[in-house]
Order: sequence, then C-alpha cells, then structure tokens
Amino acid sequence: MWKKVRIALLLYVLLMVSGGAWLASARTTDWDDTLWVTVYPINGDGSEASAAYISSLDPPTFQAIPRFFEEQARRHGLALRSPIRLELGTTLAESPPDPPVDRNPIRVAIWSLKLRYWAFRVDKGRDGVPADIEIFIKYFDPETHKTLPHSLGLRKGLIGIVNAFASKAYSASNNVVIAHELLHTVGATDKYDPMTNQPIYPHGFAEPNLDPLYPQLRAELMAGRIPLSKVEDETPRSLNQVMVGDWTAREIKWIE
Repeated sequence: MWKKVRIALLLYVLLMVSGGAWLASARTTDWDDTLWVTVYPINGDGSEASAAYISSLDPPTFQAIPRFFEEQARRHGLALRSPIRLELGTTLAESPPDPPVDRNPIRVAIWSLKLRYWAFRVDKGRDGVPADIEIFIKYFDPETHKTLPHSLGLRKGLIGIVNAFASKAYSASNNVVIAHELLHTVGATDKYDPMTNQPIYPHGFAEPNLDPLYPQLRAELMAGRIPLSKVEDETPRSLNQVMVGDWTAREIKWIE
C-alpha cells in the first residue's frame, strides 16, 4: 500500500512540475511582455583569477545581450520593443549539478529534475527575486583551461548553464554563448552538425540566400559559427557578428 502511495505522490509531483513547465514555456514565448533574465556568476574552477574577474563584473558587461535581442526582434517585426531585460545577480558559492557524461535519457531526465531543484533552493541572497529565466555562468581561468565543457540551455525550468572564460578579453564572446543558451530556454534548437560543429545549410546560415554563398559575414546565433567555405568556419568574436535567422525566429515565435 505504501509503495502505491509513494508512486502516486511521485506521479503527482511530476505532473505538477510538467504542468508548471508547460505554462512557463507558453508564457515566455507569447512575447506580450519583456522577459526578465538574471545571470548568476559562479567561480567554476575556484581560482583566484576567476574570483578577481567575477569581482570586476558589472551590469554593462552583459548589456550587449538585451541590445542584440532588441535589434533582432525589431528586424523580424516583433511588436515588443524590449524582449529581454537582463540583470546581474549575486555571485553564488555553489555550483549546479553536472550533467551525465553519457547523456543517457533517463539520467538526463533525473539530472534535469535535480538541476531545477538546485536552482530553486540555492541561496541567491538579496537577488533572489524570481526571474523568468535564470542563467548560471561558471567562470574558468583561460590560462589553465584552454577548452570548456559544453554549455546548456533547458526549456524545462527556463535555466541556462554557461561555461565561460574569466577574462575581459573574452567578455564579448562569452555574451554570444549566453545569448545562444538563453534562446534554448525559449525553444530554439541547435543548427550545427554535432559531429563537425559546422553550421547546417540553410537553417544555420545567417544569410542563406547570399550569392555567392561563401563567405558568410555573420553567424546564425544557434549555429554559433561563421561559415567561410564548405569546410571552413570561424567563431564570432561578439554579437556584432551574429544574427537570429528566420528559422530560429519561427521556433521562438517571433514570426509565423
């Protein structure tokens, strides 16, 4: 009997979580109101370099992101003038749970629930006012970390986990990654080949009708790279080299 009660309670919790996630997802893509986004810095490697960089962060560090979305939304004809408002939250002492390495669907589902619970309970200090979307940025010293783990954006829970370099030299490129994961939370999908990381034509091209097609001048945000030829591409240095393509705009319901 108690086993049946536990199963029923678990199913009830899962139903409530799923229903809440669906309602939150629907509300964040109706674009009737500006979405409030809070970014929380985390010292990902525990280094002094990362701590020093985090202490230097201020709101202007991230303001290229809402400006970018304002420009792109206007280009796609969205009536809402400011789709994103971004705030800098307090620095967190605790890191989110790491995703499973093997990406087993069951383990991923369990990790997703753990992540949402972590985001709910973690101490956010005075900045714990509920936001529509929360982005947790783990910073790493580029002198000791030449590459970083893959960043993630979850539509269920409206949470992003960004791995970034703790250096002003990388702040503009970090913003590209933040913007990319932010759009994942509102329904945008990746538009690059996971085997090669090259943008997929035509959805992963900022200007798929360009003649000649190569070189492209900008990256499609959800492809993440600027195609220079069929086999060459480069990483954009800032959001000035990025666009939200038509396919992505449809996914996030900016256009029909």
